[in-house]
Amino acid sequence: MYRLLHINDVVRIPPEKFGQPLEQVASEVLRSTYEGVVMREFGAVLAVLNVSVSNVGKILPGDGAIFHRASFDLLVYSPIVQEVVEGEVVEVTDFGVFVRIGPMDGLVHVSQLMDDFITYDEKRGALIGKETNRVVEKGTKVRCRIITVSLGSGASRSSKIGMTMRQPYLGALSWIEEDLKKARGEKPEKATEEPKK
Repeated sequence: MYRLLHINDVVRIPPEKFGQPLEQVASEVLRSTYEGVVMREFGAVLAVLNVSVSNVGKILPGDGAIFHRASFDLLVYSPIVQEVVEGEVVEVTDFGVFVRIGPMDGLVHVSQLMDDFITYDEKRGALIGKETNRVVEKGTKVRCRIITVSLGSGASRSSKIGMTMRQPYLGALSWIEEDLKKARGEKPEKATEEPKK
């Protein structure tokens, strides 16, 4: 889920930036501090917006910088357990697939992929259902449900998101379309050939 959070903090303006506009310098410092970072309490920080800085600053002994109070908005993405998300498969391994959901990747373990015996085709880079012949490979668009979230502080790689596709109307979008047609009693479309002239 994407959220916009209003934050109050203190920003450190280094001495080499004293001659530059305060709002611009504060925005640069806050962006370098927050953007691209995962915070346990908020999620992945995507952008710092609407920075407002107090004109009055404080100098602390032993530090040549000036500290100003600032308020700003953070655009964050925080995955929520039980949330249904759509994404694209970005990596296929023998133990599951990694799906890009917004700024983060989640793992669908092979046991959570489908109700079928699954084989890994290393040459093709795909996981294939034995009876259904359903294929998941890089670039497949999928719908998943988030079942576990463990956000680590720092880089987004330290966070772990576990997902499932083994529930009704989850999986590759093409599978969902097939299931909907079956539920409506429609016959699957077959490729028709043009008559030869």
